[in-house]
Amino acid sequence: MQAKELLSGIVSGNRRSLSRAITLIESMKPEHRQLATQILQDLPLKSNTMRVGICGSPGAGKSTLIEALGLNLVSKGRFPAVLAMDPSSNQFGGSILGDKTRMAELSRNERVFVRPSPTRGVLGGVTSSCSENILLCEAGGYDTVLVETVGLGQSETTVDEVSDLVMLVTSPAGGDSLQGIKKGIMEVADLIVINKAEPPYKERAKSAKHELEQAIKLNIRRYNSWVPPVVMCSASKKQGIDDIIEQIDKAGTELRDQILLKRKKQMAKNCERMLQDLLTMKLNDIRDSKDYSQIMKSLDSKQLIPRSAAIEILQLLSSKV
Repeated sequence: MQAKELLSGIVSGNRRSLSRAITLIESMKPEHRQLATQILQDLPLKSNTMRVGICGSPGAGKSTLIEALGLNLVSKGRFPAVLAMDPSSNQFGGSILGDKTRMAELSRNERVFVRPSPTRGVLGGVTSSCSENILLCEAGGYDTVLVETVGLGQSETTVDEVSDLVMLVTSPAGGDSLQGIKKGIMEVADLIVINKAEPPYKERAKSAKHELEQAIKLNIRRYNSWVPPVVMCSASKKQGIDDIIEQIDKAGTELRDQILLKRKKQMAKNCERMLQDLLTMKLNDIRDSKDYSQIMKSLDSKQLIPRSAAIEILQLLSSKV
């Protein structure tokens, strides 16, 4: 399909066209990348949308919560899209991409778009093309984009570079109040959700809520007018979901000017991410070349130290670019 045909399908709400465009963006083939660039260049940009990055440790119930949030948004007449990041194998490079099976009801809903994507070794919880995938979803008519990251550590905050708000999902057994003052993801969290707050963990959830609210006071706020709220919910029982959406909408209203400014700053970050992605592709292209092999042989024989080898590889890349 030509770029204009795909773009027309995306704007008209065709989910197949949207899926194909995302596939082109994530492809490693130069001809696919060129076609994707043509689509993105003419893509209509929308500002009346909400991008929510949802992160947390594995087992916190992110997928279950996202399905509950998505179905709730649909019931309110909205059109949510879910971009789920799936970790790639370090040994074999493949991904399971099983998030659709964990959001079976949501995936079948015609008002929802669910797309799992492999990270391909990219750190930080999101893919290198995540920001572009978000733009495609918004152009397709989806007003709320939920970005599910892979299970995060406390220092992986890249999700903040592609989202308007960051939602940190934890559980009653997610740690004591010290978790709330550790640097990293807590510093960029705009909303904290304690999931699985149902018997027999309800009392522990209440205690965790109090500890996190006290710990938040010790963190430096990035928005003076916004104190990250702590909300309890049970995603499996669909309890407390309205409270979460209420806080998301409230933040979207009160922080609208800051969010628009944040999106402008994200453009530069996204450009750097795309540059790193392109350089990685070029590096993969030259790995089988004679010059690259010679540098690696010099490194193996200790004629070159790693830093010197890296400089020579950079020069080789520059000549190819």
